[in-house]
Amino acid sequence: MWAILLVVTGLVLWYRRYRQSQILENLLDKYVFITGCDTGFGNQIAKQLDRRGMKVLATCLTEAGAKALKRESSSRLQTLILDVTDTQSVSSAAKWARDIVGDKGLWGLVNNAGILLPLAPNEWLKREDFKKILDVNLLGVVDVTINLLPLIRQARGRIVNVSSIAGRVTLCGSGYCLSKYGVESFSDSLRRELKPFGVKVSIINPDFFKTEILNSERLIKSVTDIWKKLPQKLQNDYGEKYYNNYCKLINGMCSITNPKLTVVTDCMEHALTAVHPWTRYAAGGWAKFFYMPLSYLPTAVADYLVRY
Repeated sequence: MWAILLVVTGLVLWYRRYRQSQILENLLDKYVFITGCDTGFGNQIAKQLDRRGMKVLATCLTEAGAKALKRESSSRLQTLILDVTDTQSVSSAAKWARDIVGDKGLWGLVNNAGILLPLAPNEWLKREDFKKILDVNLLGVVDVTINLLPLIRQARGRIVNVSSIAGRVTLCGSGYCLSKYGVESFSDSLRRELKPFGVKVSIINPDFFKTEILNSERLIKSVTDIWKKLPQKLQNDYGEKYYNNYCKLINGMCSITNPKLTVVTDCMEHALTAVHPWTRYAAGGWAKFFYMPLSYLPTAVADYLVRY
């Protein structure tokens, strides 16, 4: 009995591995639009796909970021300045992409642009602090996707949304986790709505990687600046110990960051180039073996483990 079970399990695992190893043909003819390419995952995946021979439309927030990326890429890669919080900027970027891709349509969209600051316990923040993050991480994703959907449907292409383990397990206050839970929901609705058009939607859930977002000095400075501006009564209620522990938590999180960004960008590439992409990619050991399993546990157990 056990032998049969092991054989069946082995065959299933082999078939899954074989199925996921199949890669599309004619990748050189496909266009991919990527947001947030100044640094981090966006910068890495833009260069990675460019080396693969795909036609990359990389958008950056700054001129400096765009110029640096161009210097490190082939002439195939094209750049544009894009602020995902500005609807006019998004509309112009969609027109730019439409003029380039023409009748081919847009094969891939990678919604990567995102921010983490301001970060602090919820009661320390104001409405504007939440809005700042939601405008980039969630509403920016929605705006870019909706504007480019006609081109993606035309190519029967792929949408890759970068969420986070914080979109599965809430790790902190502020708008970051809110935005990533929203990205998860938006991705689920897109996947179901666009299946009749042959469009596939994948979610990337990275854990802790060494990017500009997870810079301990910047994060602690942000928390400290917010702490200093709090009313004295609120500071007294929380106390210095709470503030110090919060800063230690941030330091601890940043101390385990993985410098190998290709762990995440390889997931993005697979989602864009595989015949059968996964719906969800848990990127990193913490994501695969701790936070994803944690998201299925009873709430009381998850709360205890997250606090621990």
